[in-house]
Amino acid sequence: MQYRLLGQSGLAVSELCLGTMTFGNTTDEQQSNRMIDQFLDAGGNFLDTADVYVSGRSEEIVGKAIQAKRSEVILATKVRFPTASHVNGAGLSRKHILDGVEASLKRLGTDYIDLYQVHTWDKATPIEETLRALDDLVTSGKVRYIGCSNFFAWHLMKSLAVSEAKRYVRFVAIQQQYSLVSREMDRELLELCVEENVGVIPWAPIGGGFLTDRYGYELPTEGRLANPNGGESSWAVRGTERNLAIRDAVRQTAKELERTTAQVALRWLIQREGIISPIFGARTLEQFEDNMGAIGWEMSAESWNKLDEVSALPSEYPNRFIHKFSRGLK
Repeated sequence: MQYRLLGQSGLAVSELCLGTMTFGNTTDEQQSNRMIDQFLDAGGNFLDTADVYVSGRSEEIVGKAIQAKRSEVILATKVRFPTASHVNGAGLSRKHILDGVEASLKRLGTDYIDLYQVHTWDKATPIEETLRALDDLVTSGKVRYIGCSNFFAWHLMKSLAVSEAKRYVRFVAIQQQYSLVSREMDRELLELCVEENVGVIPWAPIGGGFLTDRYGYELPTEGRLANPNGGESSWAVRGTERNLAIRDAVRQTAKELERTTAQVALRWLIQREGIISPIFGARTLEQFEDNMGAIGWEMSAESWNKLDEVSALPSEYPNRFIHKFSRGLK
């Protein structure tokens, strides 16, 4: 396992992050514990959860599993979505953040969170209020670093500007959907993250299972992609002609490299500039072990470029305009 610094910080995290959204749901506690143990034994140190995953059950399982190794683990969780039925039971107000962190600390059985992330933008709350609350949590020692998730580029840039102007702690990481079939970050956000040294920790790195051998070319009858309410992981989003062509290229590359499709999709991300630690999830130990096969080897430049080209976004304004008049300098 290799390690990278998380954005503009001295915090070293493993090149893969274990996502725990299924823990306590489709993955029972016993299997969850085995995954965490195997991940830590393999050198992984980065775990991601959220207060809304399985109504807090994921945090409880993770906290219990890492108690004996707490200082070795970089523990990340999130706040933003509804955790109570009253009007202030959601959002990024000072109240909900302070309520949320106390509840998460209790479920996790710890007195600090390494990376506390806002789960998405809250247009009802001034970002100054949100960042001040997060800054206070870092000062208090309950949180070590802060991050964001599911932001537009302007959300991130405004947040960084406010932190600089107010001398608040800044976001060191962003958790965003990014994969060979979800490259919207390439329009603006990824370049901004590289420029401002904000570490990218992608979610859905294998397209919610789409970039595996599990599915064919028609609407599936089982699994996450079969759910019409699956949002970003539904077949309506994933099963486009373009995405099917990308998946075919992944499968061909996997065959050439004698790897699995999941390993190839993850490895492409690991070797992408700006990407710090893809967050992989697993419902079963078999899936977990497959995903862990993404470490310990290098994809050739030829194979990497082939996948990069087939999955690249169409040429768009203003990118093509700027590129046309580029001076070829940094």
